[in-house]
Amino acid sequence: MSSILTNNGAMVALQTLKSINSNLTDTQSVISTGKSISSAKDNASIWAISKVMESDVKGFKGISDSLALGESTLAVAAQASETITDLLTDIKGKIVAAQEENVDRTKIQTDITALTDQIRSVVGAAQFNGLNLIDGASTDDMKILSSLDRNSDGTVTASQISVARQSLSVTTSASAAVFGTTDPANAAAAAVFMSGATATIEDDTYVTADLGALTTGNDTTVAINQVAAGVSYEINMTDLAINVAGGGTATGDRVFQYVAGADDSVQDVARNLSNQMSSFFAAATDTGDYSVALGGTNGNEITISNASGATINVGQRIQLAGTPGTSAATGGLGALQTVDVTTDSGATGALAAIDGLISQSIDAAAAFGSAQGRIETQSSFVSNLTDSLKSGIGAMVDADMEETSARLQALQVQQQLGVQALSIANQAPQSILSLFR
Repeated sequence: MSSILTNNGAMVALQTLKSINSNLTDTQSVISTGKSISSAKDNASIWAISKVMESDVKGFKGISDSLALGESTLAVAAQASETITDLLTDIKGKIVAAQEENVDRTKIQTDITALTDQIRSVVGAAQFNGLNLIDGASTDDMKILSSLDRNSDGTVTASQISVARQSLSVTTSASAAVFGTTDPANAAAAAVFMSGATATIEDDTYVTADLGALTTGNDTTVAINQVAAGVSYEINMTDLAINVAGGGTATGDRVFQYVAGADDSVQDVARNLSNQMSSFFAAATDTGDYSVALGGTNGNEITISNASGATINVGQRIQLAGTPGTSAATGGLGALQTVDVTTDSGATGALAAIDGLISQSIDAAAAFGSAQGRIETQSSFVSNLTDSLKSGIGAMVDADMEETSARLQALQVQQQLGVQALSIANQAPQSILSLFR
């Protein structure tokens, strides 16, 4: 049955053409955006996942910036620490020179002061964006944002890398030790704190004990028996063959002193005196002539050995009511302010102290270098992770352009055929006119 009111063929052709045009519009949108899923209506679940991942990518971009800033700050601190280590090494060279006889210690002290001022300048300049990790102004760790951790329930937490500050300030409060001036009550009172295996009391004040002549091939031992704040310990040596600047040796005397603090142990006192003597022997006497070692059950005995040197006389002394030297509680290089090589005791004390200061600066540089390595590793990981997230997002929402191109051509052909079919269907009622002619 033919009807001029209802053209079923045209309706079918029209619906087909609408469907083709809709698909064609979607394909053109894919081509223009490059995405197969560009909005929630395309695929709500995939779109939502991709948006969460895109937010993570943005977050990791911020983390990369944070890591770059932290790495730059650490690079400045590490370089400053290494420079300070070099300057301290130069100071040690000056202190070693001051151990010899026949040198101008006043001029050497002037050089040490100048190098100390240079260290102060380096510390002051070692800042990046206003943050200085070595000036001792703060003890708070530097926090560097390093990651965003997303749990399975969607909860996000930030992870940080903590970098400890290292105080290398030379302006931190410090004072030199003051050797005691109060005599012990008697020999027994002196021996409570320090005794020598062959000690004999030289005078009635019980201040000084003579350990006797230390000849070639022999040794003598001093024991640190007890410690109290302000107790002053001394080991003295006479008739030492001390190197002379320019060559040769000269006979001289040296004293090695330490004033105990409230927190010191017998091992601390023994170690400090031993370090002073060991450093002096290495710097100012012929190699192998004299040596010193720690021993005893508690590491509180100091053994002085004469392997091949000239005979020397060794003595010990105890005084009370001294003042311990102080330095920054957090480290620092404040003890440089108390270095004074213009006297024998000052020169030997400085020689032992400088090694500790060099160790501090080396430890600081090593700590910053370790943190730099960690940040570089994390930065590389974040970069690779960001690339992986971008690839994952692309796999979910990016269009397959080869497939889209083929589909576009097919839809264009279908559109042309649909238009042709609709045209033919629209001409069908025309044939009805022939029935009325």
